[in-house]
Amino acid sequence: MITTEPRGLELEETPNVNDAFPRLTDDQRARIRMLGELRSVSPGEILFREGDEDYDFFVLESGVVAIVQGYACPSERVIAIHGAHRFLGELTLLSGARAWLTAVVRDPGEVIQVPASRWRRFLASDEDLGNMVLRAFLARREILIEAEAGLRVIGSRFSRDTRRLREFLARNRVPHRFIDIEADGEAETAVRSMRIDPSELPIVAGAGGVLRNPSNPELAQKLGLGARGAPPALCDLVIVGGGPAGLAAAVYGASEGLDTQAIDSIAFGGQASTSSKIENYLGFPAGISGTELAERANLQATKFGARMVVPAEAASLMREDGQFAIGLTDGNVVHGRAIIVATGARYRKLDVADLCRYEGEGVYYAATRAEALLCADAPVLVVGGGNSAGQAAMFLSRRASSCRLLIRGDDLGKSMSRYLVNEIEQNDRVEVMRQTEIRELKGERTLQAVVVEDTASGEHRELPAQSLFVFIGASPHTEWLGGEVATDADGFLLTGRDLQDGELAAYDGDRRPLFLETSQPAIFAVGDVRSGSIKRCASAVGEGSMAVQLVHQRLAGS
Repeated sequence: MITTEPRGLELEETPNVNDAFPRLTDDQRARIRMLGELRSVSPGEILFREGDEDYDFFVLESGVVAIVQGYACPSERVIAIHGAHRFLGELTLLSGARAWLTAVVRDPGEVIQVPASRWRRFLASDEDLGNMVLRAFLARREILIEAEAGLRVIGSRFSRDTRRLREFLARNRVPHRFIDIEADGEAETAVRSMRIDPSELPIVAGAGGVLRNPSNPELAQKLGLGARGAPPALCDLVIVGGGPAGLAAAVYGASEGLDTQAIDSIAFGGQASTSSKIENYLGFPAGISGTELAERANLQATKFGARMVVPAEAASLMREDGQFAIGLTDGNVVHGRAIIVATGARYRKLDVADLCRYEGEGVYYAATRAEALLCADAPVLVVGGGNSAGQAAMFLSRRASSCRLLIRGDDLGKSMSRYLVNEIEQNDRVEVMRQTEIRELKGERTLQAVVVEDTASGEHRELPAQSLFVFIGASPHTEWLGGEVATDADGFLLTGRDLQDGELAAYDGDRRPLFLETSQPAIFAVGDVRSGSIKRCASAVGEGSMAVQLVHQRLAGS
């Protein structure tokens, strides 16, 4: 029986704790009682269990319920204790994914039990209660991530598959803890007790099972991430890419009656999800992390009926009988009447020897909490002069022993927002090195130092660096289009008036491409992948929503 208080997590010191654990009013509980069943519960009763899918929503009228990781196992850990007038669950209840934890009754009482599908429909119609529950679930997810609750990834930090799984979980905001078998003596004993051969590492344990070196799609299926079931034979709109532009298109497409499916190769959020804090986005004066913005948009699109599929990577494009067929890398095909390309861009890499050797072993292209943990109390270098680099430097400086920001030019404000320049200049934990370029990486198994050149003087200098974060621009991700859509000299997709007469052969008669339409009718481009786009989150969202209106026009034959 659960009798202890939470171990390893001091709720009163946790950010957003008031949002995470609100108490429902009498009126709110009365409205919820009309939806579900009021029943008694006894000590030891399980309300939902780790690995359960589409579990019910519970409100405690009386009694006490513990939220437990590894229930009835030697490693059992109490994460939180809920008392009267609180509700249970977190974001998995809204998305339909599997539960990470177990809810077990500690003290007898009464609960209101509401089936998950009924609860989700109710929240869509009750704005006040819906907003409060969403805030609580978002805050609880943050608490679980900070506490490293949920799944366990056991493997070697030197393994590419271990890094792949950790990146996939981090990008999808799945709470987990990494156990390095190279450094944790007990990890090897645990692996042996599960009768797992070292060749089968890494493993992912939790959510009701153990997976041996799963692929990303296998892991997503086990966790219940994204839409499930067979896609419709033909969608009105297929959105390829899940950054801010693609997410906005999914929200507006589904809310305006289009049968909408969005796909992304790793996780929804795109490059924005690698930003620790976006401070210049309308409506969030205190800023918002890229991951939270993506999480909210994903839930919003799902609420309106969009199919959000991850991981699913586009590999080819064909036109068949006036429709489009998008071939995926897993062999499946998605059919749509119109396509919005929102694949964004892939990070450019430094032109230095042995770069690949250090990728994931000190060289990174995102600055999320997962990477920040790897470089705690260690020297960090950030390369780049844009907002992503500036946001990364501000975020990483809070944990690193030292943080240097390297830029090629001498003006930090040339490509960075003024508010961010001001913050960096006022932060004595960030040293800006101007007119500086990297010439060499050093280290045996992992990165240990970087040789840089002062391009003004030609002087070379070796800097200690256990982590190097690279934000030097990106190249468009358009290979899967097979050259069927016109691009500019750099490979970005041309749209609207930027298309020349010789690129409009696919348009009949007097038809001309709409504003965001490419050289192929009914294929639209939005966000960073579009030639001439403004590389800002807000403008990408605007293009994604605008494109949906243009899709309506094109499908209507105008």
